Amino acid sequence: MNANETLVDTLAKSPLYREFEAAYTEATGLPVTLRPLETWQLPLHGKKRENGFCGLMAEKSRTCAACLQMQEKLCQAAVEQPHTLTCNYGLCETAVPVRLGTECIGYLQTGQVMRQKPTRAQFEKVAREFQEMGHDIPQDRLEELYFATPIVTSKKLESATQLLRIFAEHLAIKSNQIAVQTQNTEPPVITRARKYIQEHQDEDLSLGQVARAVNTSTFYFCKLFKRATGLHFTEYVSRSRIEKAKNLLLNPNLRISEIAFAVGFQSLTHFNRVFKKVLGESPTQYRRRLPR
Repeated sequence: MNANETLVDTLAKSPLYREFEAAYTEATGLPVTLRPLETWQLPLHGKKRENGFCGLMAEKSRTCAACLQMQEKLCQAAVEQPHTLTCNYGLCETAVPVRLGTECIGYLQTGQVMRQKPTRAQFEKVAREFQEMGHDIPQDRLEELYFATPIVTSKKLESATQLLRIFAEHLAIKSNQIAVQTQNTEPPVITRARKYIQEHQDEDLSLGQVARAVNTSTFYFCKLFKRATGLHFTEYVSRSRIEKAKNLLLNPNLRISEIAFAVGFQSLTHFNRVFKKVLGESPTQYRRRLPR
């Protein structure tokens, strides 16, 4: 996994996301998932409230391949804004980008619904395609699943998309915090390293310095740290400093330049650049949005 895939995986396992997933599915009746940019599996397969017809297609290699191609097109179109696509069988799915700073790191995805009731002609076309592909699915079973597809109005789908968009913004805010949190399953040496970084983050920290502090070689520590956190050492330190800076920005009496040096950045320019990369806005813009 790369750093963003690791972060998305961590977010998907967090209590914050688990609670949202359960609430969203209960409220809308739709499946939802948090997926990385690239995946070789159908994102909604196996999720609660998965469409039975889609679940059946996922088990057939040729129809599954067609669905994966649609997923790729959907995500390419949803890098900047939410997007909805309709498959050849008349079902639509929606992807909402989760952005970390200026970068898309994954998607919240929902759907497997129709926006209007299917016709007999539509089903007969589907049945013919399945027969031509050599699928041995009883037609009455195929018909039952196809016509059981939920019908969701465009307005309701737009509302569901808006819920995902709002939560995606919340995930973006929380993602940096989660990225620097201690995980219970990590090696003790990494836990000690995190603690050391937190206590000395206002200093000019180096990889070798932290490795020595936790009694490991620089080479071993570098590999272990990246594997455990999903982040390179310098990126982790920068994110930790940004988290501290966010708290200091709550104090209106502190100048941004003071905050930059207080959290360990050696120049205001570097601080502004890293802050915007991580949070998608400058420290000044972030402070303006804070409640007064």
